[in-house]
Amino acid sequence: MNAPNASGWRPSLGDAAQAKNATSSGDYALMLEEALSFELGSADKCGVDLEAPGRAPAAGLAKFMRKAAPVLPGLTEPETVRHYTRLSRQNYGIDLGPFPLGSCTMKHNPRLNEKMARLPGFADVHPLQPQATVQGALEVIEQLAHWLITLTGMASVAMSPKAGAHGELCGLLCIRAALDARGEKRDVVLVPESAHGTNPATAAFAGFKVESIPATPAGRVDLAALKSKLGPNVAGVMITNPNTCGLFEPDMRAIADAVHAVGGYVYCDGANFNAIVGKVRPGDLGIDAMHINLHKTFSTPHGGGGPGAGPVVLSEALAPFAPLPFVTRGDDGSMHLVEEENASEGHGQAFGRMVAFHGQMGMFTRALTYILSHGADGLRQVAEDAVLNANYVLRACADVLPAPFADSGPCMHEALFSDSGLAPGFSTLDIAKGLIDEGFHPMTVYFPLVVKGAMLVEPTETESKAGLDRFITSLRSVAQRAKDGDDSLHAAPHYAPRRRLDETLAARKPVLVWQGEPGMAGTPSLSEIGGS
Repeated sequence: MNAPNASGWRPSLGDAAQAKNATSSGDYALMLEEALSFELGSADKCGVDLEAPGRAPAAGLAKFMRKAAPVLPGLTEPETVRHYTRLSRQNYGIDLGPFPLGSCTMKHNPRLNEKMARLPGFADVHPLQPQATVQGALEVIEQLAHWLITLTGMASVAMSPKAGAHGELCGLLCIRAALDARGEKRDVVLVPESAHGTNPATAAFAGFKVESIPATPAGRVDLAALKSKLGPNVAGVMITNPNTCGLFEPDMRAIADAVHAVGGYVYCDGANFNAIVGKVRPGDLGIDAMHINLHKTFSTPHGGGGPGAGPVVLSEALAPFAPLPFVTRGDDGSMHLVEEENASEGHGQAFGRMVAFHGQMGMFTRALTYILSHGADGLRQVAEDAVLNANYVLRACADVLPAPFADSGPCMHEALFSDSGLAPGFSTLDIAKGLIDEGFHPMTVYFPLVVKGAMLVEPTETESKAGLDRFITSLRSVAQRAKDGDDSLHAAPHYAPRRRLDETLAARKPVLVWQGEPGMAGTPSLSEIGGS
């Protein structure tokens, strides 16, 4: 069961496990060596008893019958549950420890949020229900929209975008619609080096030409360089503030004024809003559009834990062009959606819509629960504690890891380090893999690109001082080993369920399909199972 399958893909256990006396099971205490489901079961058995169909399929359905049975592993319920539970033990999750991923804000998801999202009136709604039957859900959307507008100092918000990059696209489409309404065809978007990597990609996807703005030695936007590129062809600037160097842009108002003076608009990447929520209103800085990652600032599940949500707040200049649908309150207090068929109730200049329906109800419910739980003062403390934690990490490690912008003022939500001080032949990747042996998920690595061998650490506000001290002790230890030239780091991780992979091959040539053992039928083709 523990031998590699026919494709030979399976990496070996770490040296630490192999150095001990071998076990007959291949397991080492609670480090379980789990086989694939196809290796545990076989296609010729089934874990449940199914009665033979009593009659032929209804007319018109026969064409959908499979030509051959699917080749699936036959597992009982206990086998299935144990298989996936064992796999989960090899995974790292936010409930096991911190995710210090800079620019990703992986914070604790309060269980109260989950309880609220699972209430039948929210969990079981369907987007095609009569609006009279989902008044509570619509009110959640409306209340959350009100909070987002209030916290950002903006005029309106588009709630439907599904994630950060989707929100970026929404904001740029609003800008394009506003320019079209003015009869202008501007085709350039300026993007600073310190912006998130999705910004230039989104601008290009939206049909704009991207021009880069350099950073100053202090890690901020070069205002003079930005002004030199402004002209009648500039649609706007996409800026991240706080930026990906972990720094606040003190010239934000001057940047906005300069862009507005030539008729452009200012888009702000709001992924780092966690650092300033309750402290700074982006609208006061001259920003015209900004997406807010609910899964970052407002603690809704992140990544594989749930769908994202990226509402976009808009200034008065762009509010008329916000996409449909949106929620509005009638004179009688009831809630209803403004869609294409009743668009005259709104501004009438919507550029279209971003999604088929209305957004992510579960994320809206979680985010509003988080906001109401904290209140205005609690949200302000979120930002203060997040900034405090990041500065604690920065100052606690700056003597063993170069911190390029440590003298540029306090960092915001994240601390940025470089691998430039390590022994020859050692790099950021060695430190990241060494942290796995220490029991921590690595930080964001090699981003932002403006720093050599970047290590971007974001502790968030949910980590205690005791927890941060554990992480800092481990990071300092691994960094010192890299500075001292400890060759064992090149083979790290030693204690993880799997050894270090070839990350290039893992990313470009992943093995995602069961190949089958020699002599066994592999995964059937689509034609074999009636597909096309």
